[in-house]
Amino acid sequence: MVRPLCPAWRRPWRGVGALASPAPRVRRSGVSPGHRLNVAGSHWSLAMTGTVITAARRTPVGSFMGAFANVPAHELGRTVIAAVLADAGVSADEIDEVILGQVLTAGHGQNPARQASIAAGVSESTPAWGVNQVCGSGLRAVALASQAIQSGDAEIIVAGGQESMSLAMHAQNLRAGTKMGAIELVDTMIKDGLWDAFNGYHMGITAENVAERYQIGRAAQDAFAVASQNKASAARSEGRFAGQIAPVTVKGRKGDTIVDTDEYIRDGVTIDSVSGLRGAFKKDGSVTAANASGLNDGAAALVVMSEAAAARRNTPVLARIASWASVGVDPAYMGIGPVPASKKALEKAGWSVGDLDLIEANEAFAAQALAVGQELGLDPAKVNVNGGAIAIGHPIGASGARVLTTLIHEMIRRDVRRGLATLCIGGGMGIAICVER
Repeated sequence: MVRPLCPAWRRPWRGVGALASPAPRVRRSGVSPGHRLNVAGSHWSLAMTGTVITAARRTPVGSFMGAFANVPAHELGRTVIAAVLADAGVSADEIDEVILGQVLTAGHGQNPARQASIAAGVSESTPAWGVNQVCGSGLRAVALASQAIQSGDAEIIVAGGQESMSLAMHAQNLRAGTKMGAIELVDTMIKDGLWDAFNGYHMGITAENVAERYQIGRAAQDAFAVASQNKASAARSEGRFAGQIAPVTVKGRKGDTIVDTDEYIRDGVTIDSVSGLRGAFKKDGSVTAANASGLNDGAAALVVMSEAAAARRNTPVLARIASWASVGVDPAYMGIGPVPASKKALEKAGWSVGDLDLIEANEAFAAQALAVGQELGLDPAKVNVNGGAIAIGHPIGASGARVLTTLIHEMIRRDVRRGLATLCIGGGMGIAICVER
């Protein structure tokens, strides 16, 4: 078990913000049994089959340059793919497709999603590919899986996300050579993951923008961050995350280490311990390392099936996907993206905010999380009940799948019916998924 290496505040804040192949499956042609073709005059429509989630797991979330410092993203992905296949009772040759979100892929070889899929024992005949919608990538992978199943192109898909921020490359364009003198390397973690390409500044500045527009002060942000840490600390100590975590074996010179506990969460966080930190992104700013999410490593995966396939196989269903939506917003205020995305997803599901029993809203920054809750009218008692990304961490390409996994497991633990998972997205977007039991 890996615990935080030092007591809270004795270390600085770091970060803001394999395989034999069975014979290929025979693919179905035409309209799948789960569909009906309805014809009325010159108009026709396809009655979509429902989609369900039958397994959901995540790795522990590692600190930046922590337990997973030398573990490639595809190895983290391999771990969760293998875990959900076992949980769902699905054999490797039954998977129609693997879709994994990942943002930081430079220097990690061709198609890291395919690397993870093959390493997990999925058939070589099964395609695997990656998606990059920045922080929403892991959740978009699940939405894409649902769409493919609804259209009749697949019945069983593994979807999720993987990310190693610790192994993000430094790079420089030297294809044409360079003149005399020193060159500056580009940190791809910042450039490709945390930098607003439209305004030329860090995601932290977008959080400052949101704080100013929605009048969210430093005290409110710090109080929110402390609550997130304390909720996550209690959840970890009480074992509430255990059922959703797939342990990761990390190989080392002195033997293997099994990591089965979130590393980034801090115990004993108080207002006094965070209130003295300076603004991280601008002079006299209110966004600090303590009230922003971290730089982290992790992966999460879910098995998405057609309702017909789950019924035919007698596979227990964790949740049904009721709807999803993704919406664009002003990149300078990207943190507000969950508001229109959640409204659209709720409208498509025929639900209201009051119908929700639990919400997992990714905490990129306390300022944006508070603004989202304020604008949607969310009940704080239903939001991130076990803490959020400020405490647990934010491995950007995996976070969408992580929040959905956490949501589903908590819905089961509390025996509640309806939930919403939502994230803001760098570049000015939001994404949301409604699920029900």
